[in-house]
This record gives sequence, C-alpha cells and structure tokens, in this order.
Amino acid sequence: MAATPRHVAARALALSGLAVAVLLVLVWQGGGLAGIEGWAAERQREAQTLMAGALRGLRAGEPGATAALLSICFGYGFVHAVGPGHGKLLIGGYGYGTQVPLQRLAVLAVLASLAQALTAVVLVWGGIALLDLSRQTLTDLTEDAMAQLSAGMIGLVGLWLAWRGLRQVLRTARGAPERDASRADHHHDEDHGCGHAHGPTASEVAQTRSLRDALVLIGGIAVRPCTGALFLLILTWRMGIFGTGVAGALAMGLGTASVSLVVALLSVWARQGSMAMLPASGPLAALARWLPGIMQVAAGMLIALVAAGLMV
Repeated sequence: MAATPRHVAARALALSGLAVAVLLVLVWQGGGLAGIEGWAAERQREAQTLMAGALRGLRAGEPGATAALLSICFGYGFVHAVGPGHGKLLIGGYGYGTQVPLQRLAVLAVLASLAQALTAVVLVWGGIALLDLSRQTLTDLTEDAMAQLSAGMIGLVGLWLAWRGLRQVLRTARGAPERDASRADHHHDEDHGCGHAHGPTASEVAQTRSLRDALVLIGGIAVRPCTGALFLLILTWRMGIFGTGVAGALAMGLGTASVSLVVALLSVWARQGSMAMLPASGPLAALARWLPGIMQVAAGMLIALVAAGLMV
C-alpha cells in the first residue's frame, strides 16, 4: 500500500526532529555552545545585581517592586537553564529513550524545576533557622557536596535506564512481547470465567512504572538547587521577607522549566524521527521491535557518561 502524502509529510517532520537533535549534539560536543554558555553566565551575574536592586526597592516600599523582582527571577531561571545543566540532560535523555507522551514529559519537566526551587527553600530555611549556617557555607555545600550527590544520582538514573533498555532488548530477542500478549489474553479469559483478577492489569503496571519514573526523574533533578535561588533566599531571610524570596525561587523554577519544556519537545521529536527511519514494510521493518530498547540503552549510557564527567 502506497504511503499517502500526509504520511510522507509526517515522516519527514519526524526525521527533521532527529536531524536537529543530532546537529545540536554535534555542536555541543565540538564546543560550539561555549559562546552561549558564556552569555548565559554573564546574564546571570547581571540578574543577581538586578535582584539586589529590586530587593532594595521592595524594602523602600517602591510600587511594583515585587512584580519587578519576580520578573527578574523568571529571567534568571531562563538564562540559568540555557547554560549547561543536569536537568536538561535527564529530561532529554529520558524523553528520547522511553516512550513517554510529550504531555507527561512536559509536566515532569515543570514539576522537576519547581522541586529544585523547593530544595533551595528547604536548604536555606533549615541551614539558617536550624543550623545557623553562613551564606558561604550553604553555597559551598551546594557547589561541592550536593553537586557530587546530584552527579551520582544522575549516573545511577542513566545506568537504570540502560539496564531497563537492555532487558527490553533481551525480551525482544526471546520473543517475550508475543508470549506476554498471549499470557495476558489467557488471564483475561480466566478473569471473565472466575470473576476476579489474578494480578495487576496492564494499565495498573503502566501507572506504577510511570509514578516510579516520575519520582526518580524529579529527585535526580531536584537534589541540587540553583545558587541564584540560594542568593535570593538568604537575602530575603535577612530582610525578614522570606515569603517573597520563596515566591522568587518558584519564579526561577518556572523560568528554568520554560527551557526544559523545549528540551522535552525536542527529545520526543528526535525519538519519533529515530522510529521513522525504519520503513513500514520490508525486511528492515522488523527492526522496529528492537529500536525502542536500543534507544533506551543509548540514552541511559549517554546520561551515565556525562554524569561521570561531572564527578571528575
């Protein structure tokens, strides 16, 4: 059956997503993004100066100071996310390696960014109110110990994804999907006969797996808070307006999420492009059964290797 123009256009669109992703990876590995990283770092320093000015205006009772502060915080989160970061690596790798719907991945990206902001809130509140730590001690804790912990967790997530992909490849090699489907049909018939379930349904298993994946992904990203959020929260604590600092930290999280959403879209687009490389019929069409597991192994190993580099 000949492909319709609509199918051809959809396949071309999917393949273009893979091409864009490959191009970005090659540019990144070749150092082509160094200029963007430098620009982002400079903008973050400027945003911190603007935040300090907005806080002075807030203390002086200037109208619109709160709105200005939240806008600056959102912008800081955006430029912070444009630079290198572990959150984009996890979102992108997970989106490419697993068959997660774009809507779910987008929600995970937003929740992870907000959780990262909340980690900063808890760290500052606990560090100052309970442990009486200094600003420098909190910053060093974030940049050293928590950075290493974050890299370690990212590496474990990568290895976990790679292992899960490898198991999928092995199941495919043994023809397990077909046997599982037959077994499911058999249980389905038994359920109708005896009136009770012999185990979790496929939808229940999928929901459990989705929740576990969500918790692992959010935890891996949230464990290392943004230093800009720490800067803001410590200042607002000393000024007695910690609630405003919390709002600003959440605004930073939303700014970070705006970039993570683009990464999520690109990763799913690239995954669809990888799947579209195989023809719908012919000898190579059978490879479509193997490709999801292989993609998950590749994404997991890439995450683990980058995490190992972060720990050096």
